[in-house]
Amino acid sequence: MTAIPSERAVPERSAGLPAVERRAVLPAGFRAGGMSAGIKASGRPDLAVVLTTAGPAAAAAVFTPNTFAAAPVRLSRAHLAATSGDDRGGFGWAEAIISTSGSANAATGPDGDADQREVARLLATATGVAEDRTLHLSTGIIGTRLPLAKVDAGLRVLVPAASPEDAGLGAAAEALRTTDSVTKVATTVVTLPGATGPAVQVTVSGIAKGVGMIHPRMATMLSIVLTDADVDPATLWGLLRPAAARTWDQLSVDGDTSTNDTVFVLASATARNATLVPGTPGAAALGAAIEAVARDLARQQAADGEGAATLITAAVSGARDDADARAVARSVISSSLVKAAAHGRDPNWGRIAGAVGNAQAAESWVLEAAGLTAAGAAARAGTPVSVDPERLRITVAGHAVYVGGPLPFDRSAARAAMTAGEVLIRLDLGAGEGSGEAFGCDLTEAYVRENAEYTT
Repeated sequence: MTAIPSERAVPERSAGLPAVERRAVLPAGFRAGGMSAGIKASGRPDLAVVLTTAGPAAAAAVFTPNTFAAAPVRLSRAHLAATSGDDRGGFGWAEAIISTSGSANAATGPDGDADQREVARLLATATGVAEDRTLHLSTGIIGTRLPLAKVDAGLRVLVPAASPEDAGLGAAAEALRTTDSVTKVATTVVTLPGATGPAVQVTVSGIAKGVGMIHPRMATMLSIVLTDADVDPATLWGLLRPAAARTWDQLSVDGDTSTNDTVFVLASATARNATLVPGTPGAAALGAAIEAVARDLARQQAADGEGAATLITAAVSGARDDADARAVARSVISSSLVKAAAHGRDPNWGRIAGAVGNAQAAESWVLEAAGLTAAGAAARAGTPVSVDPERLRITVAGHAVYVGGPLPFDRSAARAAMTAGEVLIRLDLGAGEGSGEAFGCDLTEAYVRENAEYTT
């Protein structure tokens, strides 16, 4: 057996990020609200808006690559491309976001596209903004048409009532939900150089939904992140993409990706910070704030996974590079067998080792977003991660179970430790300095029941 490297501390990705509070804080330059418009049969809130108060905001987005990408995804891409002139549709300008919950408007064909364009017209009419400065989110049952009359009537009430207070963002977060059991909110504050004088405080706040059909492919849910920072759209996109790759792309509940996954980041420019240039400390600080909010929202989503009782975090160190570390972490938390073992409080390290051995690098666009060159990402995409079993270390809930081979350990004590609300799986590959993490949840009978009866 080859020599095993000495134990090292697994770097916590959160260590370099600003602290996050789980409360809704609406940055200056926005107003928001949510209500029940009757889209959901349950009568729960199902219509949300976020509106700018000082003209267009810089906007950036990441979207699902699903072949059945929903009408709101396609229309939002088109609007961002139209307002930026960049045909990739990742950034541009926006003055209004609308979210409808209850109908995904996915796999609805040309009629669904026409419906979404009508939603844009209705929103533009209600707010007085140009149609191509509207962005769209929808969630709910696939293959159902949006009830346009209800959306119209709801907007007539909601837009005038949208509030610049924090409660407005909280109401929007509530209206995003479908099967989420709780709203998901996060906020942080960072200091940036001022445009003309002293440093200024900049707020970054986010809301999110999504606890089913959650699996790594960029966004994996719906989220709106707002900031009062002054930043141009292209720079904002450059900050969002790696943040998403390190957080939401490392989140898995059930192995299924959605047709509607979208993250929007809007920047109102009301904080009057100095111009943010890519590669500068100011841009890095804003990027860290966006990532901190994204990371906390992703953890909230994993903990609230459909039917879930336990948050699973895989923290990996000692990889060849960060891309390999993220691949291993993602493979572990995505394993149905690992998820089932977590639910049963079973420290079955063999399932974890098997998942490590199955790890493959992410898709090329994820790797490129995380910082690899286009050529490097294309060459690495989908390739197996090289793992030496004799150098691997596995720790489950604080109990070392494998160090180059099986270790004797107190199974009863390990089982007891796994009853906590979060089960931490630490892995060291002994191959380099790369680190990464991923978030998932246990697989329960309640998940099967909920999804067996989703439309009935």
